[in-house]
Amino acid sequence: MKSNSSFARATSHPSSAPRMIHRSHLDSTVLAVSLLLFAACDEQGAHPATSVPGQFAVEQNNHAHEEEHAHGATGESEHVDEVTLTSDAITRYGIKTQAAQLWVLRPTITVPARVSFNTEAMAHVGSPLRGRISEVAVRVGDSVKVGQELAVIESPELGEAQADYLQRCVAVEFAGPAVDLSKAAWERALGLYEKSQGISLTEVGRREAEHKLSIATLKAAESARTVAAHRLQLLGMHQDAITALASTGQVVPRYAIRAAIDGVVVQREVTLGELVGPDREYLMVLADATQLWVLADVPEANLLRVHPGAKAWISVSLIEAGSRRFEGSVAFISPFVDPTTRTAQIRIEVPIAELGLRPGMFVQAEIVEMDRDELSPAPVIAVPEGAIQTVEDGPALFVLVDGEPNTYAKRAVTIGRAVGGLVPVLAGLVEGELFVSEGTFILKAELGKGAAAHEH
Repeated sequence: MKSNSSFARATSHPSSAPRMIHRSHLDSTVLAVSLLLFAACDEQGAHPATSVPGQFAVEQNNHAHEEEHAHGATGESEHVDEVTLTSDAITRYGIKTQAAQLWVLRPTITVPARVSFNTEAMAHVGSPLRGRISEVAVRVGDSVKVGQELAVIESPELGEAQADYLQRCVAVEFAGPAVDLSKAAWERALGLYEKSQGISLTEVGRREAEHKLSIATLKAAESARTVAAHRLQLLGMHQDAITALASTGQVVPRYAIRAAIDGVVVQREVTLGELVGPDREYLMVLADATQLWVLADVPEANLLRVHPGAKAWISVSLIEAGSRRFEGSVAFISPFVDPTTRTAQIRIEVPIAELGLRPGMFVQAEIVEMDRDELSPAPVIAVPEGAIQTVEDGPALFVLVDGEPNTYAKRAVTIGRAVGGLVPVLAGLVEGELFVSEGTFILKAELGKGAAAHEH
C-alpha cells in the first residue's frame, strides 16, 4: 500500500547511516542503543507493535518489508483490511453474519412489468334505478365489507315500485277470502240440488264457475305480487326489506348501494346530489386487496422457457426503503402473441402481505426458467446481493476473523451474475465460512476510515 511503501522508504535511512560512523565508535553506539531499546520494551509491556517509531519499530517494519518481497503484504497491511467494532455498534448498525451455503441457481429471464389489481376479484358498483345521491359513505382507499352501505339514492322510481307491490299485496288479501266464499256457495248449491230442494242444475254450475273464477283471480293476484317483488329485488331491495314493506305498508323511496365484495374502494365516480341511473357504467370500483397481479410482456423467443408455477422475483425502487424484492409465482401465460410487440403477457401473483407494492407501479420481473434435467446447474456457494461491496474496484465481502471477536476482514472474491437476489461466489469463500450478510456498507465505510488514517 502507499503508506507501507513510503514507510519502507523512510526506514531505509538508518540502515545506511552506520557507514558515516567511525568503526571505533560503532560497538559502543550499538550497545547504548540496545540498552535503550530494552528499556522501551519494558515500558510498553504487552503492546510492542504500537510503539512510537524508533529503532525497534524500524527493525520490525524492515522485517515486514523483507517479507513483503517474498510473501506479499503482511503485518500492518493485513490490519488495514480488518475492522473491529464494539458489540453495541454491531447491534446498532444491524450487522449480521451467516454461514456460506450451496445453492442451485437456475437461469432467469428479466423483463419489465407493471403492478395491477386482480381483475378477477373486482366489483363495479352501479345504480339499478334512477335517482339522486343523498349520501356518500366511503372515500377512495377505504376498506369495505360485503353488504356495507356505500351510498344512498332517493328514487321516485323505487317509490312507485314499492307502491305497486303494496297494491298487489292488497289484491291478494281480497282474492283469498273470495275463493273461500265462492267455494262455500258452490258446495251449498250442490247439496241442495242433490236433495231436490228447489235449486236447478244451472244454478249449481253458475256457482261452480264463480268459484273457479275466484281461484284464477287469486292466482293472478299472487303472480302479480311476485312480479312486483322481483322488480323490487332488481331495484336493489333485499327480501327482508320487501317483507318489512308488506308488513308496514310504508313506502320508503330510499335505496342503499352496498358492497358486493370485501375489498378497497379504488375508484369513486359519484358526488353528493348527483343524478344517477342504470345508464352509468359504474359509480364505484371495489378491488380485493389480498392479492396483486404483476403483468409482464415476455418476448416470444423466451416463452418456451417460462411455465405456470415458476418462481419470480419482483424488484422495485422505493425512495424511502431503497430497492426491494418480492417473491411471487407465474399464474397465467397468455396463449396469444401481440403481432406488434411480438410479446405475450404473463401474470405473476404476489401476496399483498408484501408491503410496498402498489397498483400502477412499474417494476422489474425476474422469472426462473423452466426446470430441465439436462440444464440443471451444479450447486454453488451464493450470498445475498447486499453482502457484496465494491472495494478497490473489485467485488469483496467481509468474513468473521477466527479467534478475534467482533473483527471482520475484507475478502476479495470472484462472483457471477446474480440470480433471484443471490450472487454466486466462484472463488474466495468456502462452504460453512461465516460472512457478513447485512451491514457490509458500514464495514466498508469503517474500512475506508482506517485506510485514510493509515495513509496519514
